[in-house]
Amino acid sequence: MEASAGMVAGSHRTNQLVRIRHDSDSGPKPLKNLNGQTCQICGDNVGVGAAGDVFVACNECAFPVCRPCYEYERKDGTQCCPQCKTRYKRQKGSPRVEGDDDEEDVDDLENEFDYAQGLSKARRQWQGEDVDLSSSSRHESQQPIPLLTNGHTVSGEIATPDNRSVRTTSGPLGPSEKNGSSSPYVDPRQPVPVRIVDPTKDLNSYGLGNVDWKERVESWKLKQEKNVMHMNNRYPEGKGDIEGTGSNGEELQMADDARQPLSRVVPISSSHLTPYRVVIILRLIILGFFLQYRATHPVKDAYPLWLTSVICEIWFALSWLLDQFPKWYPINRETYLDRLALRYDRDGEPSQLSPVDVFVSTVDPLKEPPLVTANTVLSILAVDYPVDKVACYVSDDGSAMLTFEALSETAEFARKWVPFCKKHSIEPRAPEFYFAQKIDYLKDKIKPSFVKERRAMKREYEEFKVRINALVAKAQKMPEEGWTMQDGTPWPGNNPRDHPGMIQVFLGHSGGLDTDGNELPRLIYVSREKRPGFQHHKKAGAMNALIRVSAVLTNGAYLLNVDCDHYFNNSKALKEAMCFMMDPAYGRKTCYVQFPQRFDGIDLHDRYANRNIVFFDINLKGLDGIQGPVYVGTGCCFNRQALYGYDPVLTEADLEPNIIVKSCCGSRKKGKSGNKKYIDKKRAAKRTESTIPIFNMEDIEEGVEGYEEERSLLMSQKRLEKRFGQSPVFIAATFMEQGGIPPSTNPATLLKEAIHVISCGYEDKTEWGKEIGWIYGSVTEDILTGFKMHARGWISIYCMPPRPAFKGSAPINLSDRLNQVLRWALGSIEILLSRHCPIWYGYKGRLRLLERLAYINTIVYPLTSIPLLAYCMLPAFCLLTGKFIIPEVSDY
Repeated sequence: MEASAGMVAGSHRTNQLVRIRHDSDSGPKPLKNLNGQTCQICGDNVGVGAAGDVFVACNECAFPVCRPCYEYERKDGTQCCPQCKTRYKRQKGSPRVEGDDDEEDVDDLENEFDYAQGLSKARRQWQGEDVDLSSSSRHESQQPIPLLTNGHTVSGEIATPDNRSVRTTSGPLGPSEKNGSSSPYVDPRQPVPVRIVDPTKDLNSYGLGNVDWKERVESWKLKQEKNVMHMNNRYPEGKGDIEGTGSNGEELQMADDARQPLSRVVPISSSHLTPYRVVIILRLIILGFFLQYRATHPVKDAYPLWLTSVICEIWFALSWLLDQFPKWYPINRETYLDRLALRYDRDGEPSQLSPVDVFVSTVDPLKEPPLVTANTVLSILAVDYPVDKVACYVSDDGSAMLTFEALSETAEFARKWVPFCKKHSIEPRAPEFYFAQKIDYLKDKIKPSFVKERRAMKREYEEFKVRINALVAKAQKMPEEGWTMQDGTPWPGNNPRDHPGMIQVFLGHSGGLDTDGNELPRLIYVSREKRPGFQHHKKAGAMNALIRVSAVLTNGAYLLNVDCDHYFNNSKALKEAMCFMMDPAYGRKTCYVQFPQRFDGIDLHDRYANRNIVFFDINLKGLDGIQGPVYVGTGCCFNRQALYGYDPVLTEADLEPNIIVKSCCGSRKKGKSGNKKYIDKKRAAKRTESTIPIFNMEDIEEGVEGYEEERSLLMSQKRLEKRFGQSPVFIAATFMEQGGIPPSTNPATLLKEAIHVISCGYEDKTEWGKEIGWIYGSVTEDILTGFKMHARGWISIYCMPPRPAFKGSAPINLSDRLNQVLRWALGSIEILLSRHCPIWYGYKGRLRLLERLAYINTIVYPLTSIPLLAYCMLPAFCLLTGKFIIPEVSDY
C-alpha cells in the first residue's frame, strides 16, 4: 500500500512517497545501510551526524531528513517529524530552541545558541549570488534564488552544467516555485529507500490523510503546475542548447536575471554608523548624569524657578530620545529596473506590469495656478509606463470651470507633447521645467530632427500657455448669472458648496490618440457632489471619492497620489515603485512606497528650511530600517488592498479571507484563532489571487452560503455594504487584487455607477474615513492614514532613486511658510487628542516599538514650544529676582 506524506514548513518544503510495510515483509533496513539516502524535503544527501554515522533526525520512524532541513524545521517550522508528527529531539551540535528538554547526553554548550553553524551547510547548497533581501523586519536575509541554468527543472528535464538533460518525473519531489534547491542527479537504477510505518497505528498519527496535509499538498501541486506550464510555454523542449551558445541558452540566462530580486537593501557603512551610535550613547550617559544632578540638588530659595527648569529639561531629554532612537537602523535601497523589465515587460510580449491609477488633487485654481496643474498632468501622461496601464484622475474639489477648461486644453496639447517626450526620451516631462533647464539640451541626442522638433514643440507650448493665461484672466470676475458652458447650459459647479457630482473622460482607450496615432493614458476629471449639511472632510474626503471612482472605471491595482504642484521629475518613477510592489518578497506586505519631496525655486541658502534635509534624508531612512517611513501626503504609491482596510499577507495563515474588527485599542483580525476547520480554496483564491473581475453580487452571495459556521472567514453581503457602501460594482472590485475591469463592460453603466459612488451621502454609516481609505479626524490626514496601516502590520518602503522622482513648489515667503507649519502643528495636536493617538492606540496590532516612538514624536513635537518658551524666559526672571536655578558652587 502506498500513500504520500508531506509538510510545508517553508517556501522550499515538499512531500515524499512512503511505503507502508506489513508483517509479511522482511525486517527493517539497518541504519548503517542508509548512507547515501536522499532528504525527502530538499532532495540533498542526508549526510552523517556528529559521530560519523548516518544522520537520523527522528528516532521514532527514521524519516530521511538532512541536517539543514532538520535545523530549519526546529527553528522556523513545526519542530515535528513530517511523517510521524513526533517532536524532534535536540541532536548534538544543534542550537537549543524553546521547548527542548535538558538532556545530558546531547548538551553542547559551545553550539547551544549558534544558528549560523546549524544552517551553514544548507546555505552552501545554493547556487548563485548572495542577495540581501530584507524581510518585514528589515534584518532577516533570504536565501539566494536557484538559477535555471544550474540544474533547475525546465520543461520536465534537469539542465546540468555539462549540457546533459536528465528526464525526471514532475511531482511532489521537485523543487518549489520560489526557493526550492536544485535537484541532484538521480540514478534510475537505484531503488527507492523504503520507510517503515507500523500498520497497527492510525495513519493520521503519521500525518497521512490529514486535512491540513491534503490542503498543503494541493496548494503545492497548483503552484508547481503553474510553474511547469510557464516554463514549457517559454522554453519548449529541444530548442537551442543550455550552455548559452544558442538562443535558448541566452533566454535561460535572461530568465535567471528575471528571477533575481527586484531591489536590495544597501546598508549604511559602519564607518559612518558606528561613530553616530557611539555619540548617541555617550550623550545619553552624560544626559543621565546631568538630570540626576539637577534633580538631587534643588535650589530652596528659588524653588519655583528650579522646578520649572527641571521639568523643561526632562521634556527636552524625552523629546531628544524620541527623535534619536528611530534613526538607529538607517538603510538605503537600490532597485533593478532591468530585472523588472525582464520579468514583467519584455519586448514583443504583452506587458505584465500592474495597472496604476494616479490621483492629482486641486481645490482653488486662483491659489493653485492651472498652468502648474497642467504641467503635472502632462508629466503623468508622458510617464514611461504602458499607456493602457495608466489612468490620471484630477480631483477638482472647488468645482471650478477654470480647472475644467484648462484640463480640456491640456488634453489637446498632450496629443503633441507625449509622443515628443517618448520619441526623444527627455527629462523632465513637464514642459515648463524642461524648457527652463539651464543645461545643454543636445547632450546624448543623436536624432538630426531633434532640434527642429524641439523648437516647434517649444512654440506649441508657448501658444498653449497663452491659451491657459487667457482662461485665467477671464475667470478673475465671475458673471452674476454664473458661468455657462460652450453649449449655453449653466456650469453645474457655479456654487462650490452645493452642486452635483461631475465626471468627464477627456482621454480614454476609445479615441484618445496622439498625433502619431498611438493611444494615450486615460485622463478623467472628477468633482464630487457637495450639499449643505454634509461633512466633506476636505482633502481626505476627495481622495476617498477618487478611490471609489477609479475602482469602478479602471480599478488599478496600485494608486499614486501627488499634489497639483508636484510633477514627475523622473519618468520611470512608477517602475521604481513597482520594483517593490510587484516583488514577491515585498508586494503582499507593503502598503505604500514613499518618495522624498524635492522642490524647485528654493533660494541658495534655503532661509525657510523648505528642503527638510534632516527629515527626508535622515529620519525617513531610519524609519525604513524599522517598519517603513511615514506617509507625507504626496509622492506616494499605495497598495489598493491596504487602503481597503485589509491586513497584510505575512504568513500562510494570512491568505485566509479576513475581517477587521474595531476595538478601543486598535484593529484586529478575526478568524486567526478559535475553531478553524478548513478554508475553501476557491474562495481563498478569489480573495488573494484572482485576476478575473467579479461584477455580480450573486457570485458573492454564493460564496457566503457555505460559511454559516465560519462567519469570521468571510463578510456577508450586508457586512460588505455596511463597510464599503451601497455599490455592488465597487464591492466586487475590492476582491480583485490584480485590478482591471472586464473589456465587455458597458462604459455608460460604469459612469452611472461612478457618479453614484461620489455622492455626498454615500459614506454615511460606512467605515470610510474610519477604517478604510484616507482616515478622517485631522488636517494632517497623511500621518493618520499611514499610522493606521502600520498598526495593522503593513510595512512601507522609502525609495530614493538617483534622479528625484517628483519635484514640487515650496513656499517662497515667510507668511506662507508659517501657515504651512502651523497647519502641520494643528494636525498633530488633533491626532494627539483623538482615539488614534499612537500613545495608546494599536497595542493589539503589529506596530513595532521604535515605529511607535517615531509616530509619538511626530504628534507631540508642537508641545515642545511650551517648555521651550518657558526655558527661554527663565534667564530674565533670574535677573529680575536675583536668584538662579542652579545652586551656588563653593570656592573649594
